[in-house]
Amino acid sequence: MVLPQTSRLDRGLSRKQRLKSAKLLQETFEQNRRFAGRLMIMWLRNGTDASLRLGVVAGRSIGGAVQRNRAKRRLRELFRLHRHRLRGGCDVVLMARGKLGKASWDEARAELISLAARADILAGNESQERALPPKKIT
Repeated sequence: MVLPQTSRLDRGLSRKQRLKSAKLLQETFEQNRRFAGRLMIMWLRNGTDASLRLGVVAGRSIGGAVQRNRAKRRLRELFRLHRHRLRGGCDVVLMARGKLGKASWDEARAELISLAARADILAGNESQERALPPKKIT
């Protein structure tokens, strides 16, 4: 399996590639384009400024602050590693569900890819999937 080489910069997730504004998050939820999985919910936002930016949400049902922050770091890392496989002029908001904390890395990765495919933002052939090792998340 041969995949195109990507530079280190292509794998980053800069501030410009994140949705931070409460207004943009609210706009995303109002558009009601969501795809639910067992571990996470993927929301899509269309707009003139949309460019595969990421927003991450973890509610109190996840647990305490430590568990919520760990879930958000995990979702950011998943998206960062697989952003190059996504296409489309939309922004993505990932909402953690309670089971994300106990799921394996492969389960979370598979669900992100599955949700992206259902949302029709997955580019390329699913058979060319490449498992990249995650950063250590503490």
